[in-house]
Amino acid sequence: MPGNTEIIHSALDRIMAGYVFPARASEADRAVRARLAAGAYDALSGAALCEAVTAHLQEACPDRHLRLLWEDEPRSTGPGDDDGGRAAFLALMRAENQGIRRCEQLDGNIGYLDVRWMADAGEGARAIGAAMELVAHTRALLLDLRECRGGSPAGAAMWCSYFFPDDEVHLNDFYERSTDSTRQYWTLPYLPAPRYLGRPVHVLTSETTFSGGEDVAYTLQAHGRAEVVGETTRGGAHPTARHPLTEHITVTVPTARTINAVTGTNWEGVGVQPDRAVPAEKALDTAHAEAKKQLTWHGEARQQLT
Repeated sequence: MPGNTEIIHSALDRIMAGYVFPARASEADRAVRARLAAGAYDALSGAALCEAVTAHLQEACPDRHLRLLWEDEPRSTGPGDDDGGRAAFLALMRAENQGIRRCEQLDGNIGYLDVRWMADAGEGARAIGAAMELVAHTRALLLDLRECRGGSPAGAAMWCSYFFPDDEVHLNDFYERSTDSTRQYWTLPYLPAPRYLGRPVHVLTSETTFSGGEDVAYTLQAHGRAEVVGETTRGGAHPTARHPLTEHITVTVPTARTINAVTGTNWEGVGVQPDRAVPAEKALDTAHAEAKKQLTWHGEARQQLT
């Protein structure tokens, strides 16, 4: 079992090699090494060590994706298992129904989807399509991301694609430090379920909503395709790789940054700001009432025109 010094050195090496902003990585590196030399971590171990190092990393470099994580269940640390966390993520998505917790038809023929993770666009495509198939004939949709903690950027783009008519909408770009290149994300040309067009969409958020969940909320809001109802989100916009340091400790390193095609920026550090700010526990009732009100108003307006 490696000691604290070795663990922290390994974490900092990963951060220096991969963090999307090299200058900020250097600041975090200096700050944590100074504390290590001063003995700040000598009496710590396990989860307490991870919490302390994470706090000091984020103090020097305010990025909520930059973390040391403690996991109770041991995992392999072999070279073949360091894939940036992809295998572990795919296994989690299989266990979590590809991130889809609930699908309902609410009063007024309003669809409701409770999504906790943005699944991989490959393995998760059928489950995402099945959920969208079930709400395909509703009059409005409530997309609940209040407990969504992140996931795949490609999966987020797939979810967003359902709310646009074709493959001609530029959603966002991801700048990758390792390749010094930018990858564009556009709406997808083919989806396994009908697109959800011409009807209101309300996205529910909370202080828990993070990363991939924020991506969907921010993107749909920026394109004017959805109203965001709830609380300002946590503010993590940098795609992240995970590297095991020990059987129980993983360092997460943001390796890219998101650039929205409409705003030219992202939600890092500030979160997604709701269009209708209400406490998270009231977001569902508020959005449901608003959707019914809008549908009633539009129905009355159509009657007056005929």
